[in-house]
Amino acid sequence: MSSEARDLSGKKADLAGPGVSTYPAVDKILPTDYDPVLGPKDTQKAIAAIKEHIEHGLSEELNIFRVECPLILTKACGMNDYLDRDGSRTPVDFQAGLGLDKRIDAQIVQAATKWKRWALKQFECGVGEGILTDMRAVRKDYFLDHDHSSYVDQWDWELVITDKDRNLEFLKKVVNKLWKVLRGAGEVARKMYPQLVGKFPDFPEELVFLHAEEILDMYPDLPRKQRETAILQKYPAVFIIGIGWTLEDGYPHEMRAADYDDWVTPTVEKNGKLMHGINGDILVWNPVTKRRHELSSMGIRVTKDTLVDQLKRTGQEHFLELPYHKMILADEIPLSVGGGIGQSRVYQYFLRKAALGECSVTIWPEQLHEICNKHNISLLR
Repeated sequence: MSSEARDLSGKKADLAGPGVSTYPAVDKILPTDYDPVLGPKDTQKAIAAIKEHIEHGLSEELNIFRVECPLILTKACGMNDYLDRDGSRTPVDFQAGLGLDKRIDAQIVQAATKWKRWALKQFECGVGEGILTDMRAVRKDYFLDHDHSSYVDQWDWELVITDKDRNLEFLKKVVNKLWKVLRGAGEVARKMYPQLVGKFPDFPEELVFLHAEEILDMYPDLPRKQRETAILQKYPAVFIIGIGWTLEDGYPHEMRAADYDDWVTPTVEKNGKLMHGINGDILVWNPVTKRRHELSSMGIRVTKDTLVDQLKRTGQEHFLELPYHKMILADEIPLSVGGGIGQSRVYQYFLRKAALGECSVTIWPEQLHEICNKHNISLLR
């Protein structure tokens, strides 16, 4: 094996910061024979049907109800999502409150992950009950390409659980319910627009569960995104368990913030190896872009003990002084499981689109518009 194949520097570079990262690279990877199945009008009609199906389905399957969700949080509350743990993706900061002696230091939400857990108490949710939000956020530090944008739309959900539910089997049951709803939404779109049938393979029925450590064993010399691409050739829909824990090669599968998902708890032992983490991501193979495609990220949330452990491991113990983290330490907010489902990513996948910007309206650099036009992709403005 060549020295390049054994070089782990590619793994380190692959841990955080989504996107292709150069526009010539985007130009290379976009399909050269793209012919959108649905035009802009029918795309929006299909989006409305998918959205209705998913919101109703999640409410029924998970026993959750829709609530309003903040776009703005105070900087001091500690509830904003930092998405990773290397400080590379920071929120939009601003001051609010004209006429105040001291204006409010505020931030635009990057995700509602931590707010939702606190909100379970606000909305008086009991065990086995939870909330669903139609979340909007801004992530200014993304590279803007065909499947990453600064505008984020997600279904964010959170469910109250007990300590006995904090295990891998419970997580799998929840994930399978979610997969059933997502796949059903795809079928709704196909019935509404039969032209979606036939040109591409059917949506996969089975979601295969694999630990990040198992995938590393299969492809020990590949960086994370290449491992995901390889496993999706074998299984077109996977749930990757244990994202955030440091694997045997010395790297986590991907950076995951230390103060919401629990990636430190031991789960199963296989071939003499103890594996960790009760969280993960749903990824599918996108036959249009011929690339990996993430639909959802979720997990059982930290306890006060695993919160402290994970913050120690990441050198972020100062977070324990923030109000949100103090509430976890004092058992003032419930144990929970929750996740986020990318709305535009779901629409892109089920409507067989080559780019996120065919489904959602946001800002894109002119060079991306030019590249997409070359590939017969029209980004909404």
